[in-house]
Amino acid sequence: MLKTESLNAGYGKLHILYDIDFEAPKREITVVVGPNGSGKSTLLKALFGLATIYSGRVVLEDKDITKLPPHKRARLGIAYVPQMDNVFASLTVEENLKMAGYLLDPKELKDRIDLVLDIFPNLRKYLKRKAGTLSGGERQMLAIAMCLIRDARLLLLDEPTAQLAPKIATYILEKIAELRDRLGITIVLVEQNARKALEIGDRAYLLVSGRVVFRGKASELLEHKELGKLYLGLT
Repeated sequence: MLKTESLNAGYGKLHILYDIDFEAPKREITVVVGPNGSGKSTLLKALFGLATIYSGRVVLEDKDITKLPPHKRARLGIAYVPQMDNVFASLTVEENLKMAGYLLDPKELKDRIDLVLDIFPNLRKYLKRKAGTLSGGERQMLAIAMCLIRDARLLLLDEPTAQLAPKIATYILEKIAELRDRLGITIVLVEQNARKALEIGDRAYLLVSGRVVFRGKASELLEHKELGKLYLGLT
């Protein structure tokens, strides 16, 4: 569904990614893991148009989107959920959901809100609460729910379990797997919790110093003793 070809990217003159060939197949979870500073988040930003692309291409379903700005990529069904500042903190949960669907007619918006509250039932009891008062896990649920309101076909998730308690982190990852299995959404997941992410993932990329050192099935990377121990802290 989404791929890069010989992608070189970074920020201004700061070169971060080198010759990245990457593919995210439809209706699969593609996990991107690696040490801190390896370029994982920069890859997501390059896919969404937030990083400087020096050379190479970003292609969505055979359409070259390399030079498209983020808002036009969003209209094509790509949604990017950053680790921080991903909801409107001063608005209620309900207002956040309505804001995400401001272009929809009332009936379609209601249907979409019903769908996301079915997927994330925890949010139902917080509809009138300010999003800024939610816990970290609840905020992540709301951020992803807002993408579903917009009917995103491809989610770019940057560290959705960062700083969450293990139980909540596991719940969030289970919900991400549900989005693939139930709604057929394509997901690119950048995650520090390598083991849990690889357990739900279909494919995996290991980035080290801005370069791909492994690409293949997520289960193969999970079982790769040398790479797992050296770069991911897996034992």
